[in-house]
Amino acid sequence: MLGSTPITMGMQTTVHDIPQYLITLVEALRAKLRDPDFLARHRVRPQDFTRQRQLTFPLLMLFLLQQTVKSIQRHLHEFLDELAQGQLFEPVTSGAVTHARAKLKESAFSELNRDCVLSALYHSEHPVRRWRGHRLVGFDSSLVRLPESDELGQAFGWQAVSNQNGATGTRYPEARLSVVYDVLNRAGWDTRLEPSTLGEVALASQQLEHLQPGDIEINDRGFTGYLYLARVGLRQAHFIARSSTGSFLVAQELFGLNRANQSKVVWLFAPADQKAECQRLGLPLKMLVRFVSLRLPTGELEVLATSLLEEERYPTAEFLTVYHWRWGHETFYLMLKGRLELENFSGRTVEAVRQDVQAAVLLANLESVLSEPAQAALNGLSTTATQTRQVNRSNSYHALKDQVLDLLYRDIPAPTVINKLMRLFKGSPVALRPNRNVPRRRKPSFHRSYHFQRRVKKTVF
Repeated sequence: MLGSTPITMGMQTTVHDIPQYLITLVEALRAKLRDPDFLARHRVRPQDFTRQRQLTFPLLMLFLLQQTVKSIQRHLHEFLDELAQGQLFEPVTSGAVTHARAKLKESAFSELNRDCVLSALYHSEHPVRRWRGHRLVGFDSSLVRLPESDELGQAFGWQAVSNQNGATGTRYPEARLSVVYDVLNRAGWDTRLEPSTLGEVALASQQLEHLQPGDIEINDRGFTGYLYLARVGLRQAHFIARSSTGSFLVAQELFGLNRANQSKVVWLFAPADQKAECQRLGLPLKMLVRFVSLRLPTGELEVLATSLLEEERYPTAEFLTVYHWRWGHETFYLMLKGRLELENFSGRTVEAVRQDVQAAVLLANLESVLSEPAQAALNGLSTTATQTRQVNRSNSYHALKDQVLDLLYRDIPAPTVINKLMRLFKGSPVALRPNRNVPRRRKPSFHRSYHFQRRVKKTVF
């Protein structure tokens, strides 16, 4: 690692071992939060955050960044008590938080993510993971249940509830969350929360602008259509796309053949009903695509479509591992909804929901960058006789939440706080079991689900 001393000798870390890019990241975040121009860009009105209040602009952002599932009032008391460091503090009501966050734009969190965290992640000193020189970028979405609010229902749409007897007469607001995600570096690039009626392919097509030449877009079978793949190619990027049994003719042939490790390069032509749209968008009416067949551990055959045509450079045998990495995108949404309890929103307004979403992705990215040296140290301690160990994400998110004031607000030297976080990250690793196969339960059990939610599940915050 450039600009730092490798942290591979034992589990002890000193401030001299801290990579310089992490120190630069923390200092950049602190400077942004105190920057008057940053405040001016992300407040609703020019007069907002001009009066002396306990919940200043940076403190409000850090309060929301903690992503607590406690009541607002309880969280507020604990936050102010930590801020006062044992001194008496003036109580603040939860209503004050509601009024304060109405003055804040969600874009404040996305700018911190883009200009500070992602900038540090892809800095020349940071060890960016790639496959054969390419970044693997996932495009996918997830439906999110929102708090029951007429404002949210009107903004994002309603989802009717039904059961085996039909419609129940009840409904709830629902949105579609789409995050462009670097699956190897665990980083969300662009976060969109839109009405659930907007299709995931249409939303992903809007987000393709974030692809850079040479990136590999990786997606599930719901996206694998000619128009979408041609849009990826227009960005001078590549794709690895899962095909369904009813998709392109060559994919159907490979499914019918039912043989693994087959590779076939063919011309795909734009369907007749999509030619006009292709011409309007400046997309080619034909393109060379390679189809590869793979055998999953379950015995099922999988067929992938890719623009990576050269067998010598991109061997067919590697695609099984590469496509499996896409599962990290699925677990990212699972982490947001499970570990960070994203659907337990801290407000019932459109802006509050958007703030929570952007803050959660920012927190996740910050954890990815800050925990990287700790993970590298754990990798260095692994041997062929021991299982690979990984940072316990539940503990790392909790440690980050507890240290957020020291990390981003107080005048404690950045290396000191980062050193403490790295010790906490490495303190309770979990073992990785890559070949572990837990069979899925085919029949859901409401009793088991209730027992888990009531007596077993442990939340991070």
